[in-house]
Amino acid sequence: MKRHFLTVIIVMLFAGVSRAGADSTETLDNWPAWRGPLVNGVAPHADPPVQWSTSENIKWKLDLPGQSNATPIIWADRVFVVTAAESERTVDQLSAPKMEPPGGYRTKRPRHYYQFRVYCVNRKTGEILWQRVAVECVPHEGHHGTNTYASGSPTTDGKRLYVTFGSHGLFCYDLDGNLIWERDMGNMVTRFGWGEGASPAVYGDALAVNWDHEGTSSVYVLDARTGKTRWRAKRDEETAWGTPLIVTYRESEQLILNATRRVTSYDLDSGKVLWECGGQTAVPIPSPVVLDDMVICMTGYRRSAAYAIGLDAAGDITGTDRIRWHHSRNTPYVPSPLLYGQRLYFTKVNRAVLSCLDARTGKPLMEGVRLPNLRELYASPLGAADRVYFVGRDGTTVVIKNQPKLEVLAVNRLDDPMDASPAAAGRELFLRSKKRFYCIARATP
Repeated sequence: MKRHFLTVIIVMLFAGVSRAGADSTETLDNWPAWRGPLVNGVAPHADPPVQWSTSENIKWKLDLPGQSNATPIIWADRVFVVTAAESERTVDQLSAPKMEPPGGYRTKRPRHYYQFRVYCVNRKTGEILWQRVAVECVPHEGHHGTNTYASGSPTTDGKRLYVTFGSHGLFCYDLDGNLIWERDMGNMVTRFGWGEGASPAVYGDALAVNWDHEGTSSVYVLDARTGKTRWRAKRDEETAWGTPLIVTYRESEQLILNATRRVTSYDLDSGKVLWECGGQTAVPIPSPVVLDDMVICMTGYRRSAAYAIGLDAAGDITGTDRIRWHHSRNTPYVPSPLLYGQRLYFTKVNRAVLSCLDARTGKPLMEGVRLPNLRELYASPLGAADRVYFVGRDGTTVVIKNQPKLEVLAVNRLDDPMDASPAAAGRELFLRSKKRFYCIARATP
């Protein structure tokens, strides 16, 4: 499940829209959050390798304890990763849960304590610069077999590092690992005990946190400097794993959340609902993307739904002409889409079946095309240097050309299972398996 994203302000003006990120070349040079500096899966200044193997173009490899599906983030010469490591410490008797999700718990609560860890890694050498155990506790519920207890990606604005372990705490560090604040948000009760995975989103001094679950669902906006609540809006929603999207449109900020019952846009300052749109499917995971003056939201659990919604919408626009276009085939379940220019790439459910739409019109440019050498994927696609990277669950990465016709440039195998989405910055690609962390770069003479 996923996760994760966002950073301070990337001023990229498209018809009055700026993406969440930062207004500096430095931010565009890095990968500061889930889905990158443009919040759409593209690393605009990166040129990572096209080919690698277990013996070629591996700059360094780091073994990490525990497991994680979280995407690593990159800022300057540092890379930040998280993990949840089972310890030998156990409890003899578990307390009964305060409430159960519909159908009862489908996953087994562990008896072991877990250490929720944060690592800062030297980008050049792979050396661990610092590590912190944010918290050690026994999780209150289990998780899906493909999920982990550390699936939310960290986020940085270049000043502070924001790390979410969901029910096990939200933590803010400076980039040297000094704890600035921490926040206990309470316990989530997730659908069938499948676990958690959304990432926080930071915009200026506002930090947005999605808290949709089987209990009282809410969205929080915190003060990023202190962790204190600025506002909280209760939501009539079920468990969701989507990361909030924050954009500026016509000189005000919208916080957009994709969810089961509806997509909702809030005013970032006040929490007022600006617009909402129904028609999505259950178990929403993919992150929305913004093109010009519209947002595109997708879900793909049991049926397909993709909607393009104008940011100038108001009120409930379900079934109205304020929906710019609607697509009902081959949308993703776990992976998020990639918006590369005006091309929208996505895969069918969790399968290696690729579609590409004209994101402005919703017109298919390529639809239902099988990606060779891949079977199943949870990782979201990455765009860089006019290429698109797809990481399969078995550790195989297929690289294709950014064009509306399938052209495979390379097939790369590491034989190391991966569900985390890739990240890129400079001439390096970063891949996270369940237990290892790879930096891939072209070997220099």
